[in-house]
Formats: sequence, C-alpha cells, structure tokens
Amino acid sequence: MTEIIMRRALGIGFAGLAAALAAVADAAEYPARPLRYIVGFAPGGINDILARIVGQKLNESWGQTVIVDNRPGAGGNLAAGIVAKSTPDGYTFMNISTAHAISQTLYAKLDYSLERDLTPVVVLGSAPNIMVVNAGIPAKSVAELVDWAKKNRLIYASGGIGVISHLSMEMFKVAAKIDATHVPYKGVGPAVPDLISGQAHLMINAIPELLPHTKGGKLRVIGSMTAQRHPFIPDVPTFIEQGYKEFVMGNWTGIVAPAGTPKPVLNKLAAEVTRIIRSPEISKRLIDQGVEPLGGTPEEFGKLIRAETARFGKAVRESGAKAE
Repeated sequence: MTEIIMRRALGIGFAGLAAALAAVADAAEYPARPLRYIVGFAPGGINDILARIVGQKLNESWGQTVIVDNRPGAGGNLAAGIVAKSTPDGYTFMNISTAHAISQTLYAKLDYSLERDLTPVVVLGSAPNIMVVNAGIPAKSVAELVDWAKKNRLIYASGGIGVISHLSMEMFKVAAKIDATHVPYKGVGPAVPDLISGQAHLMINAIPELLPHTKGGKLRVIGSMTAQRHPFIPDVPTFIEQGYKEFVMGNWTGIVAPAGTPKPVLNKLAAEVTRIIRSPEISKRLIDQGVEPLGGTPEEFGKLIRAETARFGKAVRESGAKAE
C-alpha cells in the first residue's frame, strides 16, 4: 500500500514539475506571434492613450505586432467579457480601470467576475479627477454650481455607466443634495464635443482627458479631486477646500489577462511593461499629460484591485447609484 501511495505521489510530483517546466518554456518563447490589446472604451481616454503608448513600445522591444482593439460598451464590461472568455496564453489582454472595480457592485449581473475570470498583470498609471462645466454655465466654484443646479435642470455627461465619471457625480449629487440628469457615452472622447457644445453642462473625469479641452475657454475647471492643488491648475481650489472632504479620487488603469494565464508569462509581460512605463521617455510623456506612471508586479496590482473594489462597493451602496 505504501509503495502505491509513493508511486502516486511521485506521479503527481512529476506532472506538476512538467507543467511548471512547460510554463517556463512558454514564457521563454513568448511572444511568438501578434498580441491583441483590448480597450473597453472609445479612442481618446486614458485607457486608450496608455494602451497605444505601451502597445507601440512592446512592438519595438519584442518585434511582434500589438493590435489595439477598441471594444467600447457597458462601461468597459463588454470588453472584459470578451477577454474573460479568451484563451489564457498571454496573447490577449486588456486595460481595466476604476470602472471595472465599480461595476462589480453597480451591476446586479455581469457575464464575468473580475476576481474569478481575469488575472492582474500590471498597473499602468493613475490621474486625478477634475470637475469641468460648459462655459455657458455661470458657476465658477462648486458652491455656485450647486446654487445653479437648484434653480435649473443640470445635465451631466459621463464616459459610460459605471465609470468613475458616473459614480463620482452620483456621489456628489448625494453630498450636495442636488439632482442631475445623466447622459452616458461610450468613452470620454465622444462625450467632450457635446459638453463643449452645451448639450451637457458638466463632467467629472481625469485631468488628461478633460484639461486639454479647457484651453480655448469653452470648458471651465471649478474643482480638483486632489489632496492638494494640482500643479497644472494651481488657481483651482480642491473639493476639500470647497467643503467636500471625501472627494479625493481619480482614475487608474492597468492590464489584466484571462484567468489561468501562466504565471511566468504574466511576470514577463509585467516586467516589460513596467520597464516601458518607468523609462525616462515615457515617464516624462505621461507626467506632462497629468498621468502618474506606476508599473509593478501582478501581486501589487491585485492588491490595488481588491482595495478599490471594496472602496467603490461601499460608495455605490451609499450613493444608491444603479446601472440604468
């Protein structure tokens, strides 16, 4: 009996060793063909910007084509569902953002689980939120906006249901005791023209996505969701200064792959992307756009995802926000 048990144990051990060696071999050869980099939002937002920067640099360093595939819809959840069902070999991955952490609570039913069906690779960067209003709105501060909203119908745009621009505003409505009509778009890029034209009055989103559109005076920044005033807009008071102490938030983005992707492959992709993000050229390029370059390990990104899912789950419940 003991001999049989030992044989079985050895068999299991050799099988495990063979699997581990196969995974290492896969990582050594990876990537051996083009890669598909999915973005769950329309072009023009922080997810798309970072995907194209990283994709280009991966192509240069690995000599393999990186196809950036925009699949907007359902606040990034459409793309996440696609990746969750993809072969876990490292050749299909995507950017997730704060929106995906929010969605885990906001949506009553999703066709994927962030924890079960996707695995963290590396966090790319983060950027703080700002609130901007159309120039036709007289408000020059948060208090003036609240006063205007109590006398007029306020319409706000977002990059989609469940994204940070949606939940931030729903939280603000509760804190400021105002009402506002939500108009979701398939990303920030499609929303901005309507915001500039006045079809929507207000938007909350990350600095890289909104600040460039304030240069011509058609949009006005009335508050930043930072702990201290942002160096790009030193004359704009923070939400904390304007009486909203809980409003320190922004948008982060990072890469995930299908669950079951070999760990050596995840580590290789994470290491190369981190090298790219932290390189002097790309780091400066991101900082100049208002993005804090990050990078790191799959484990570090996993910790961030879990913390943010819990944080925004609480915010969803308290705000009463729903996936309309």
